Amino acid sequence: MIQEKGYLKGQFENAVSAILKGIDRDVERGEDMLMLGLGVVILSSTFAPVAPPTVLLPLVALVFAISAGFARKNYHNMQRKLLESLEHLDGRDKAILHPIAAVFSEYPMHSLAVSFNPLKNLKRTGKSALGGLLINPLWMPIFYVMGMQINEEKNLGVLNKAIICVEQKISPTPFAR
Repeated sequence: MIQEKGYLKGQFENAVSAILKGIDRDVERGEDMLMLGLGVVILSSTFAPVAPPTVLLPLVALVFAISAGFARKNYHNMQRKLLESLEHLDGRDKAILHPIAAVFSEYPMHSLAVSFNPLKNLKRTGKSALGGLLINPLWMPIFYVMGMQINEEKNLGVLNKAIICVEQKISPTPFAR
């Protein structure tokens, strides 16, 4: 699969608008990935009568891990494409897009290797262990990857708010999608 170099794609006359449309589309894609994972997990209860918990619960954790992983990869691609697009802009356009770029620097996302390592995420590990003790030890991995999913959703929400603020700044009317 060929990766896009940025959000501009040769459109330099209305660069800010092209970048906003592209990054907004990618934020929606990340939110869709997370919602798909959540929807599959919610539907997993329909398999409870036929699948034992020792099979169903690891699959739930796997679904959360996959959806959070794809959303994380999408977040990193958004950051890379935004930085590549900003290289082609002048100072005024960079200043307009600064709130979006600031989100990526204020809310950095570590690699998946760091996120899946319980020793590097002691707070999340402790919370998932406590939840597992309160409910069932088989739920500890679910709570751990659910924490990843929640973190992804939080960062996409902050990024979406920054996009909306920039859209309102450049256009007094609602941004056409």
